[in-house]
Amino acid sequence: MKLSFIIPVLNEQESLKELYTEIVQNCQGYEYEIIFIDDGSVDNSFAVMQELAENDEKVKAVKFRRNFGKATALQVGFNLAEGDIIFTLDGDLQDNPVEIPNFIAKLNEGYDLVSGWKRKRRDPLYKILPSKLFNFVTAKTFHLKLKDYNCGFKAYRHPLEKELVLYGEMHRYIPVLAHSLGYKVGEIPVAHRPRKFGKSKYGKERYLRGFFDLLTVKMITQYSKSPLYLFGRVGIASTFIGLVISIYLAILKLFYGQPLSNRPLLFLGILLILGGLQFISMGLISELIVNRFRQGNRTPVSITHCLNIESPVPLLESKQPFIELGDRKW
Repeated sequence: MKLSFIIPVLNEQESLKELYTEIVQNCQGYEYEIIFIDDGSVDNSFAVMQELAENDEKVKAVKFRRNFGKATALQVGFNLAEGDIIFTLDGDLQDNPVEIPNFIAKLNEGYDLVSGWKRKRRDPLYKILPSKLFNFVTAKTFHLKLKDYNCGFKAYRHPLEKELVLYGEMHRYIPVLAHSLGYKVGEIPVAHRPRKFGKSKYGKERYLRGFFDLLTVKMITQYSKSPLYLFGRVGIASTFIGLVISIYLAILKLFYGQPLSNRPLLFLGILLILGGLQFISMGLISELIVNRFRQGNRTPVSITHCLNIESPVPLLESKQPFIELGDRKW
């Protein structure tokens, strides 16, 4: 069994050699590869990677021209990984490679993705509190019971990593994306160490980006196939409330002779009706776009087994969805 380690790096020159040594020490008995992704570092991180790669052919490294973000770094790493089990961990030494056997044991229980849970987090309070809020909101939104969605220390069973599409801050929602694809997601407590070198890359801009990505993930995991279910519900609710207001005002006018021109409620009712109709129209247009996409493109479908079928080619000839079986594609 081969293990792949994907490590996004941003200005972590002091940590890389020690992290490499710890990973090698905890991979005894396994074939492995270590993939460093230099996400636009301005220190000597890539020089350290070059030195490690020269001394060990199992070390691979990619250097970005600029900082593209952790999600992009992970996506490139997933594309390069050749292992049966893929690990992702940060390059700051806060994730402890001694947990590698525990991840493998949990995967052997039948899980496809195992996420770490930093039970005792060694970070400043300004990082811990927002993270707790993020975990709470994510759990309530997606009904996936994990204690820590944001832990970068994860283990994936191939070919799960090949089916993920990451951008923006989407790496924070990898367990949700995997769960939406039908994979079994688990969690184990992991040791978390205080930062030993450098400084945190945690920025306040992550809060706003994370909120927008939360909405994006909710949309693509639940409404990408039928957007009318989302826009239609909002539109019907808005139109219904507007109609109730309009009927109420009509009764006042017809039976009680009260004037309506000076009532703001009249304009609110009209606004809700028009807004609701626009939402419904938006949903219908979205359905047309999705239907057009399905006709012109093949939607990814993940298949685990085929019985008495040599290949799913006949399915393609009948314009069925794109078929992926393990790491082979038809």
